[in-house]
Amino acid sequence: MANELGKRLGLVGWAITLTAFSALGLVLFIVTVTGVGLVAVSVGIPMLAVCLPLLRRFAGLHRRWAARQLGVAPIESSYAPVPDAALLVKLWSVAKDPATWRDLAWLLVNSTVGLAMYIIAIVESLLGLVFWWLPKHMFLDTNARIARAMLSPNERTRLASRVQQLAESRAETVDTQAAEIRRIERDLHDGAQARLVALGMNLGMAEDAVDDDPESAKLLLAQARAVSSQALAELRGLVRGIHPPVLADRGLVGAVEALALASPLPVQVDADVPERLPAPVESASYFAVAEALTNVIRHSGATGAWVRLRHAGGLLSMQVRDDGRGGATPGAGSGLRGIERRLGAFDGRLTVTSPPGGPTVVMMELPCESSSPIS
Repeated sequence: MANELGKRLGLVGWAITLTAFSALGLVLFIVTVTGVGLVAVSVGIPMLAVCLPLLRRFAGLHRRWAARQLGVAPIESSYAPVPDAALLVKLWSVAKDPATWRDLAWLLVNSTVGLAMYIIAIVESLLGLVFWWLPKHMFLDTNARIARAMLSPNERTRLASRVQQLAESRAETVDTQAAEIRRIERDLHDGAQARLVALGMNLGMAEDAVDDDPESAKLLLAQARAVSSQALAELRGLVRGIHPPVLADRGLVGAVEALALASPLPVQVDADVPERLPAPVESASYFAVAEALTNVIRHSGATGAWVRLRHAGGLLSMQVRDDGRGGATPGAGSGLRGIERRLGAFDGRLTVTSPPGGPTVVMMELPCESSSPIS
């Protein structure tokens, strides 16, 4: 009986809290709609600049509550990415997002019908303190189901979001490949090509001087040999930047271990990747880890780093952690955005946890199947 009494009191507390939130939601709905109506006037823009982010936070709070109340998995949202641009561009991006209007429609329902049902839930729970056998939390569950139905993306929205993500990923991949091709062309032009041109000139001068001045010809041939060695070294370096030989020979784990050995910071590698992965996945994963370690060395002020690799269930997970100062974000120009684009080409994702003071944890995931066992 005491346990039942505690549960009833808890339900009363939740119902009272949600009733207060519904009343606040009604105010938020009125102000948001007013801001939409006054958008042509200067006062409407600052109103929406405040109300639209609050609307998303408000809806997110109720998503979490509804999932907890119903005992189901977290309810996902389907907001389109907000561009890092001027205020008006951001507001337009949020305003044209169908998820925003879905949130606004739910807010109206939650602030009217939901408010009434929360009040009924309070009465129901208070009566339950005396008549404990009465049905409990029926109205709270009903409101939670309404929130889940209205705030969850439907299949059409999920498909549209997926198509948009794939289109953006494809565009970024094309841009990245084009930039990589330009880099290779520039390196060839400024490096190996210049060496080979000098080599040809030295050989031509040596050919002209071989009869009249053998000593000069020998000197020119020696220079040509040195130039050819430099050109070969630059070509090897260029190829190594495209696909490191150690990656082809030893696989992802061996290549990452080689990265750790070459790092100026102590780097510990913990790997459990029992089979070789497809070559494009290994290459993208290797360079993602390499970029993450480069960020640690350049920006974190860390004294050490840890790399963890796992492949199971068709998912490759890579974690790079350091004990530095923290504060890393994908949009802060630290190279994390490049990693995000590289992983996005393979439908992967990047998660960064980096509170001020550290530690920084960069989590990277790529869906992939094994290619062959590691010999």
